[in-house]
Amino acid sequence: MWLFTSDGFVSIVADKDDTQGDRLLVRSRDKMHITNVFPDAEVFSKQPSDYQWRAWVSRKDVTYAMINNVKHLNYTNFKNSIYDDRYHDACIDVWDAMYRAY
Repeated sequence: MWLFTSDGFVSIVADKDDTQGDRLLVRSRDKMHITNVFPDAEVFSKQPSDYQWRAWVSRKDVTYAMINNVKHLNYTNFKNSIYDDRYHDACIDVWDAMYRAY
């Protein structure tokens, strides 16, 4: 699953050795995106990789982070809620790709 929040983009996948297990692998290209969404995560690096930064996070903590983001959502325009210019521009590119696709 791709998760875009105002504070970062992460890719979340199941543990390939235990797809129904309690832990999920949270991946990102920016270490701060993981720590922004999962402040208690122990982030590690895996190189070479398309997602250099990674952390094992329990399903419960992933669920809580998603609920917390929805619970505190207060913006009327997602793109305008992003303050990091590089991340903002990347989200604009994603928005544009999805606009053209549909």
